[in-house]
Amino acid sequence: MSGDITKDSAQGSLGSSGNHHNYHHHQPDQPSAPLSRYESQKRRDWNTFGQYLKNQKPPVALSQCNCNHVLDFLRYLDQFGKTKVHLHGCVFFGQPDPPSPCTCPLRQAWGSLDALIGRLRAAYEEHGGSPENNPFGNGAIRVFLREVKECQAKARGIPYKKKKKKMIQIKPNVKDGANSSSKQQPALLSSN
Repeated sequence: MSGDITKDSAQGSLGSSGNHHNYHHHQPDQPSAPLSRYESQKRRDWNTFGQYLKNQKPPVALSQCNCNHVLDFLRYLDQFGKTKVHLHGCVFFGQPDPPSPCTCPLRQAWGSLDALIGRLRAAYEEHGGSPENNPFGNGAIRVFLREVKECQAKARGIPYKKKKKKMIQIKPNVKDGANSSSKQQPALLSSN
């Protein structure tokens, strides 16, 4: 663990459950319209990540940031998590609603990390980073998030199923009735 980030700052939007209000005071360099919740979270997350990099020993410039720094940041945030993730040896492993407490660790929920990466990925490009070099879009980040998702699903007994492709019947656009007797093949369309 590195850095002197305060707990409130490090939690950013991950730890807020709606109890913290962000009132934006007008500053000369800011637009007068209030930011959306998403934009506020994105700004807070970006600032928190920047502070995390500054607190590294030695400090890391944003231009030198890579996917390993992002992975370390995600692991660092786990200490502020609120999602119980049962360990393999726990009697409640695989149970979605355990009947009593246990000593298993609290972690950041997969969905929170996934949303955080989405916001940071957008913020990186808004701050002049190129999409090709975006450390938040690196394949290692996607692999990490997929592993967290699967691990948490198993530990909590929640099945995550991939979306199946839906069969959608496409009707022919026929002006005369001559072709109406021919059979139309169903087209596969992804629901993603």
